[in-house]
Amino acid sequence: MDKPFPNPMPLLTPELSERLLANGRQSGLDHIPLVKFFNPVGIGTWLATELDSDGDTLYGLAQLNGAPELGSFSLEELSSLSLHIERDIFFSGQFPISAYAEAAWQAGSITAAIRILSTAARSKGERN
Repeated sequence: MDKPFPNPMPLLTPELSERLLANGRQSGLDHIPLVKFFNPVGIGTWLATELDSDGDTLYGLAQLNGAPELGSFSLEELSSLSLHIERDIFFSGQFPISAYAEAAWQAGSITAAIRILSTAARSKGERN
């Protein structure tokens, strides 16, 4: 079924795809998230650190309903959702995915974790 309004912005640029694929070739490391996807009208946040060689399977931190989870998710499924998932063009990961996961589990959401970690990074920068 076609979407009534196609998403005008691709979820991944060629450069992001290459960087995610490079991380995927070094699986098992605690990578910094390279991209954040979100549902602009409701719940759903994803941080991705790696892309598998299949070009579809992303690894990272995801939250749909309930607790944030580390694991794999499908780029094709994100793209095909009628929710018009978007890429946060202003997101810049500053910490390994494990730090985002720990903060998200404690705060209850990925969005809160990003806010907490960003504030901590700014505070640390002001003290140096």
